[in-house]
Amino acid sequence: MVSPPHEAMHRIFQHDPGLFSRVSRFLGVDIPAPVKATALPTDLTETNPVERRVDTLLRLETADQGSFILAVEAQGKKHPDKPASWAYYTAYLWTKYRLPTALLVVCQDPATARWAQQPVSCGPPQLPALTVQPLVAGPHNMPVITDPEEARADLVLASLAAITHAAEPDVDVILKALSTALRDAPEDVAKPLIEFTAQGLAKRPAKNLWRNLVAVDLSFYTSYLAEEVRAEVRKEVRAEVRQEVRAEVRQEVRAEVRQEVQAEVRDEALTQGEARRAAADVLAVLAERGLPVSDAVREVIDGCDDPETLSRWLRRAVTASTAEDVVSGA
Repeated sequence: MVSPPHEAMHRIFQHDPGLFSRVSRFLGVDIPAPVKATALPTDLTETNPVERRVDTLLRLETADQGSFILAVEAQGKKHPDKPASWAYYTAYLWTKYRLPTALLVVCQDPATARWAQQPVSCGPPQLPALTVQPLVAGPHNMPVITDPEEARADLVLASLAAITHAAEPDVDVILKALSTALRDAPEDVAKPLIEFTAQGLAKRPAKNLWRNLVAVDLSFYTSYLAEEVRAEVRKEVRAEVRQEVRAEVRQEVRAEVRQEVQAEVRDEALTQGEARRAAADVLAVLAERGLPVSDAVREVIDGCDDPETLSRWLRRAVTASTAEDVVSGA
């Protein structure tokens, strides 16, 4: 799966093809600024089933040195198969377009950058038929742009500097300078650079700083970075709203349950009142008839709370020979 930093490291050259000539001076070469640039298909697959694609491919035309092909590769880590792929890209493009072909590898890791810039030959040491040694842009040679005025002079280069230094201690200062410079830039200039920088920072700690810095720009709220923040905020707000709704529903349910319990308690109270009155009636009939009532029988009658049982006992009390006959057999 292609990562956001991988995309940012090469797509920024599609956004501004002239960036390569400005970067070249930091790589120890002098490439003239192009007067024209054309994006070329990145599919380098031949008729065989092996698929090969370069990240970014440009045809740059200069006033003094003619045209040349520039292949830009983003490399996140060391990979033993990459030099062979780069050799294929270079040879294939040279053969297809019959133009000088340059290869630029962009890295964020110093160790990967050192590995990528080492010359690799496809033949034995004594027969180096084809040697690949790409130009490498990374934290070891990209400028540390900490002055907003310097960043403002070349916003795209400043963005690339931030991307290549994403894991370096200086990235916070670079981001602050870039964000300050972008505040004065038109929205159509600032917006893609905000997004390139955000992609290049990926999930590194500096990403949070970048989001806070660019939040002062109104155009930020319609950008890719804003959508990412909005998704996070939406998740947080959804959790908060869920708790609030649960609390509201809990109060409503509590009120309904309270009414139900009140009705139940009221019914229980009425039933108990009726039972006490019915028990008193049974005892009154027995007393009227002059039948002695033992403490045990009185306790049974007073302890009964079933209206139907008490009604039955009341009928028995009218004809029973003893108080014990009234409650016998319940």
